[in-house]
Amino acid sequence: MTRARPVLEYGAAFAVLLVAWWYASGPMGMPPYLLPSPQATALALVREATDGGLAGHLAFTLRSIALGLALGALAGVALAYALYRVPLLSTLLDGPLVVLQSAPKIALAPLFVVWFGLGLEAKLALVFSLVFFPVLIGALAGFRAIDPRLHDLAGLLRLGAARRFAAIDLPAALPGIFVGLKVGGVQALVGAILAEWISGNQGLGFLMTFAAATYKAPLLFGAVLLTALLGVALHLALGLAERRLLAWNDADAR
Repeated sequence: MTRARPVLEYGAAFAVLLVAWWYASGPMGMPPYLLPSPQATALALVREATDGGLAGHLAFTLRSIALGLALGALAGVALAYALYRVPLLSTLLDGPLVVLQSAPKIALAPLFVVWFGLGLEAKLALVFSLVFFPVLIGALAGFRAIDPRLHDLAGLLRLGAARRFAAIDLPAALPGIFVGLKVGGVQALVGAILAEWISGNQGLGFLMTFAAATYKAPLLFGAVLLTALLGVALHLALGLAERRLLAWNDADAR
């Protein structure tokens, strides 16, 4: 029951939203060009799926999110571990990292298009920049919270650097890493959609701009709805991975 609770909560919230949407577009009488009904939105999505375009747009957005999230997470964890193991490096890079983190990534999105072109590279660069810093901060906090006695144990067992990282440092830092991943996952979705708004001819972001430009309100609302559902699915997937990988932590807490 505990594992199914998040799904039930999101399902209940979606049901309430659907009822409110139906009431506003039906009995309340809002015009369809401002708020299309759930039925019209569903028909628009079915039509787009039947034409074969929806699957391609969804797959393109998912690929951008998955690649950007994976690359940003790997780079964030790697740099966090380097800063943790080499205090001098942390001192030297602290200022530049704060400056880079403070830079408005959304405002820099057009520059990524100029630097990397209109292809997948610009979208990955934006998603990467939005994922990297939350994961870096979460991972660094996780590494710095490791109990020093674990390092004494690693010394007694004569563990090498690679075995110490795999057996002690990484598992102990996973709670902090997942905090960063959950924040970065939301940022990855926002970055992917924004990048598709700015450039390209594929993805849910492009589908939104196309629907808005051609005054297809049901398709626009459908694309927004799919994006929201994708965000929920991503959050649930990260939560499931966290519970699986941190089952030992829950057992210790009990």
